[in-house]
Amino acid sequence: MINQRRKAGFSENNDLLSRFMTYITDEKYLRDIVISFLLAGRDTVASGLTSFFWLLSQRPEVESAIRAETEKVMGSNQDLPSFQEMREMHCLNAAVHESLRLYPPVQFDSKFSQDDDVLPDGTFVPKGTRATYHQYAMGRMEQIWGPDCLEFKPERWLKNGVFVPANPFKICLGKEMALVEMKAVALAIIRGFNTRVVDPNQVPRFSPGLTATVRGGLPVVIQEREA
Repeated sequence: MINQRRKAGFSENNDLLSRFMTYITDEKYLRDIVISFLLAGRDTVASGLTSFFWLLSQRPEVESAIRAETEKVMGSNQDLPSFQEMREMHCLNAAVHESLRLYPPVQFDSKFSQDDDVLPDGTFVPKGTRATYHQYAMGRMEQIWGPDCLEFKPERWLKNGVFVPANPFKICLGKEMALVEMKAVALAIIRGFNTRVVDPNQVPRFSPGLTATVRGGLPVVIQEREA
């Protein structure tokens, strides 16, 4: 992809890849960035949306709140939300982040320490050490999220009705793109369709892999909403 774009010329283009190629000359670094964006915006989004709609089926009042908020921010005639409008949809942002807390598309990950380091709790990490962290478990720790840590409660992300991320400094390279895609798809479905999970008592069971995939899928019934 990078080689094809380089041969075709990219200096006059305004897309994301061309912007990266303008400022990054290290081929390996550029390739790693592109791979990160592609992975962040494909399987992870599909996995995240599956969990999102399953959780939404457990609390239909949250879906109604998102729909009402959407109408307030966008009106009834506009088809696509702008980036700024999506940022103003606090109920949607809270519901998406709460879904990702309970069912992160990537349930665990590992990093290697580039240099000797000391963690905030005083733990010494020698250079080259592999450190694995488990997002699925971290999102369900009572000492972090409280006694209701296993409940789907988007309101835990709201302060006076405004969305407040729990940790705005911990970020994945493709996080924002994946979130925009996930929210855009969720909005399109919530605004245009009524969705019903065929078996609302079905608890998602995941197949092992790079991203969390619901074993057997999640059967839903989709009905177009009346205008």
